[in-house]
Amino acid sequence: MPWHATLSLNYRLDAPRTVLRHQHNGPLRILKSLYPEGDAICHNVIVHPPGGLVGGDVLDVQVQVGSGAHGLISTPGATRFYASDGLPTRQQVTLTLEPGARLEWLPLEAIAYPGCQAHNTLTATLAEGAELLAWDVTALGLPLAGQPFTQGRFSQWLEIPGLWREQARIDAADARLLESPLGLGGQRCLGTLLLVSGTPFSRQRRERLLETVRAALDAAPAGVQVGATCPNPQMLVVRAVAPVVEPLMVGLQRAWGALRPAAWDVGNTPPRIWRV
Repeated sequence: MPWHATLSLNYRLDAPRTVLRHQHNGPLRILKSLYPEGDAICHNVIVHPPGGLVGGDVLDVQVQVGSGAHGLISTPGATRFYASDGLPTRQQVTLTLEPGARLEWLPLEAIAYPGCQAHNTLTATLAEGAELLAWDVTALGLPLAGQPFTQGRFSQWLEIPGLWREQARIDAADARLLESPLGLGGQRCLGTLLLVSGTPFSRQRRERLLETVRAALDAAPAGVQVGATCPNPQMLVVRAVAPVVEPLMVGLQRAWGALRPAAWDVGNTPPRIWRV
């Protein structure tokens, strides 16, 4: 029987501490709040005990961050979209940031297993002065485990209303998309990192952030093709592709580690789960 799991996270500033209140239904849990950087930034890990999604499963995560609060969310493992018997699987994430809020959405990758019928959506809404540092990483198949993405479909939707909308439909049978230089060029892992503000960046700040992240990306691991740009006055976007997920994730973590202090004047303390 398919599972429909929901998780609602609500960050609020209870000066000087950011505190989290949460509710869940089904197999989605939040681990203990951690404060490795002090009271201002609350670190959390979302856990999905089944470890993956099969036909008909739905994961629904809603995050709200109150004014002045700062939350950081990661996961202990990849989101696995397994082969389906015909019913689609879906993960949908909705992020809402109130004025002056900050959120870091840093899950590990989504893996599209051969034969999956998967939908992955992320929508973020930012009020004035709010800022979001987030990434989305997709791995098509498990080539090193002898499970290439030879059948199945994976659809992707990333949206920040009024600023950014990206929709992709990746079909394992679409050789033109997967192999063409105008498509993925044979790569099987793709990632997007976003730094988004509810208020336009000043020109000076935008140029400084671009310079900072490009310097960090110069040291990206071998095999990772990556670039950074500002497509509009409120966003910085890093796009990357690679043959496998591990070097791409290292590259995005380096970008995150450079952007965080440059944008917010805080350290680049990584989530504890990254070191497990």
